[in-house]
Amino acid sequence: MEEKVVYSRFKSVCVFCGSSTGKRNCYRDAAIELGQELVARRLDLVYGGGSIGLMGLVSQAVHRGGGHVLGIIPRTLMCKEVIKLIWVSSASDIFCIVGSFSFDISQNVCFVEPQITGETVGEVRPVADMHQRKAEMARHSDCFIALPGGYGTLEELLEVITWAQLGIHDKPVGLLNVDGYYNYLLTFIDKAVDDGFIKPSQRHIIVSAPNAKELVQKLEEYVPVHDGVIAKARWEVEQQQHQQQQQQQVGFNATTLQTEVAL
Repeated sequence: MEEKVVYSRFKSVCVFCGSSTGKRNCYRDAAIELGQELVARRLDLVYGGGSIGLMGLVSQAVHRGGGHVLGIIPRTLMCKEVIKLIWVSSASDIFCIVGSFSFDISQNVCFVEPQITGETVGEVRPVADMHQRKAEMARHSDCFIALPGGYGTLEELLEVITWAQLGIHDKPVGLLNVDGYYNYLLTFIDKAVDDGFIKPSQRHIIVSAPNAKELVQKLEEYVPVHDGVIAKARWEVEQQQHQQQQQQQVGFNATTLQTEVAL
């Protein structure tokens, strides 16, 4: 039977997610399912360039399915992703795990471990710092999806939501609310609306769904809110002027510190 092709109005999707897989299998399953859904819709993946946790799972799923993967990562974090050193102790022995190998120090034996951390796949683009990472991820994406994650995922998510609130971009932002993971965050946002800190119209900047297929479909149908306080064109001009001033002050080459949010 011929495979049905699902066409999308997007070309690439930025995914924010944890560098851990979490303690429950449903998070791992959701990351793989999301990668498969992106492949089914022929969407490219843009993500933070990690090779471990949910980041590794979603990138591997897209790459295995023949999709294009762009990982954007600060240079200072690259060595931490490539070589991960962990000490694991038990009642009887101590193991030193480096990458996908483990060494039993007591017996001086090397074991090959399963590819738990995964391998960095696709195109890897190093950047100067975390600020440039987020700007580049946004610039190369048509919409955003947040899988479960921790502080870093939440910070990236809230920043793109704020950009949409200000009118800097009108790209859809979606929460993959796996087994209610983001319920408390959504409750907080509703409370902020009720108490007058977020406009009711801007509550709809975020869409959420419990599974990848439903979420991506909601993003496809998303109609942006156009009541931001900053005009997109003006923002881009101001960003470019600010970068030029900074580059002139420190004497760096313009191609080194391109951190504009060209959305």
